[in-house]
Amino acid sequence: MLDDLLTLLAGTAGFDLEVVSRAKGDEAEVRAIGIALGEILGDALTRPRAAGIADAAAPADEALAHVTVEASGQARLVTNVDLTAAHVGGLRSDLLAEFLEALVEGAGLTLHVRLLHGVETQHVLDAIVKALALALARACAPRGS
Repeated sequence: MLDDLLTLLAGTAGFDLEVVSRAKGDEAEVRAIGIALGEILGDALTRPRAAGIADAAAPADEALAHVTVEASGQARLVTNVDLTAAHVGGLRSDLLAEFLEALVEGAGLTLHVRLLHGVETQHVLDAIVKALALALARACAPRGS
């Protein structure tokens, strides 16, 4: 499941991404990958000409998510999504929240995630990841592009 979400993130954002993890256990692996990806994105988000801030909305079937990212230098995740009781593809869905927390920590990123609508857990996850990918791609792009 994590591999699928990372593939969706990279494909939607247009990022080249190859992940190799030696962490033991789901939670440790999710955290390690989130921090490592955040550190790389933090560098891209703070380049001299990078926009550093962007937002995006994305659908996945009936789900619709909106994400705003800012290279603020402070790790902050603000969300109205709680998937602690959901299980998709063997992955506890609250691991997405753990991944996002690690990502913002690694990047020094302020991240707002809003689920505007969604019923099916897989669609909610996909909408959030696609919106995140689009917002990150825009924030990494040069200002004015």
